[in-house]
Amino acid sequence: QVHLVESGGGLVQAGGSLRLSCAVSGRTFSGYAMGWFRQAPGKEREFVVAISWSGGSIYYADSVKGRFTISRDNAKNTVYLQMNSLKPEDTAVYYCAATAYGVWSTEYDYWGQGTQVTVSS
Repeated sequence: QVHLVESGGGLVQAGGSLRLSCAVSGRTFSGYAMGWFRQAPGKEREFVVAISWSGGSIYYADSVKGRFTISRDNAKNTVYLQMNSLKPEDTAVYYCAATAYGVWSTEYDYWGQGTQVTVSS
């Protein structure tokens, strides 16, 4: 079993920045691609970004490209999401997830509990 715990969410003004972390514990972190998703009130969960195990492959949703940066530290079993130039429409609960099927997978095996990000205008 893999456990994911997100942290770093909060309230920020538009144009500000936040850095989310996702700590992974349990069975080995090795080989898992990681993704960040978000769900705004009344909306479906949407993909934000994914990173391969090596970090060599990354792809972003168009809505966050150029503003968000994903990274991972496999020695610390942690994935990060640096969010800059935040907009009110970025307000959502952000979830990290792990998949054994590669960075292009749409099937994720494990999910965190989420962290709230609120961007005020």
